[in-house]
Amino acid sequence: MPEFVMLERDAGVATVTLNRPEKLNALTKPLWRELGEAMRQLSDDDSVRCVVVRGAGEKSFSPGNDISEFRTERANKAQAIRYGQVMRDTLQALEQCRHPVVAQIHGICVGGGLEIASLCDLRICGESSRFGVPIKNLGLVMSYHELAPLVALVGPGIAREILLEGRVFGAQEALAKGLVTRVVPDDQVAEEVRATVQRIVEGAPLAARWHKAFIRRIQEPEPISDAEHETCFDCFDTEDFREGYDAFLAKRKPAFRAL
Repeated sequence: MPEFVMLERDAGVATVTLNRPEKLNALTKPLWRELGEAMRQLSDDDSVRCVVVRGAGEKSFSPGNDISEFRTERANKAQAIRYGQVMRDTLQALEQCRHPVVAQIHGICVGGGLEIASLCDLRICGESSRFGVPIKNLGLVMSYHELAPLVALVGPGIAREILLEGRVFGAQEALAKGLVTRVVPDDQVAEEVRATVQRIVEGAPLAARWHKAFIRRIQEPEPISDAEHETCFDCFDTEDFREGYDAFLAKRKPAFRAL
């Protein structure tokens, strides 16, 4: 059986590749499932400093779900609920990944592809990349679990525009809408991602994990408790902190170990 999601590691950097290049990396139920498994595995691994998510090749990140699968896997409500649970589990795994996640976007990033990218912490794309969610043309809706990350990223007004019009638009418009972090020439996407990842992994890994957790928490409606406020000072008892200020005073680069 082919690997629909490839996982590669280089020191503390893991690259997760949506691997259906013959279909522009269109998403299928097995691919969604494998992606969730990969993200959960990486989140549990303390040696990981950063995760890169990309599509195979440079034509497409992903155009969304493979429409040919609808007849067999999403032909009715009961099937769609089961399929939706797989998607929900994977989106949750992306959202809850403890490590920084960078989307490397070449070409098309539409529908479910955009859902995946929207849950990454940073999104870097090429000038010719295209974005949108044209599911109105299929008579479909985004579920609450799919829609929430998009609304959190761009706000309800732009989310309404994207879904009601169903346009596919370019990288500069995506940047203006807040869908992407950075737009670079197409032949510089991989280089810019490498530079971005390097900046991330040079920082304290525990601080990165805490910042991700804190940002998620302040988006929740419940008041932050005194005990939670105290966790903001846990970093002062870590080896990362001691290494950080020792390195600063010694005018050398820190060597963080996430301890």
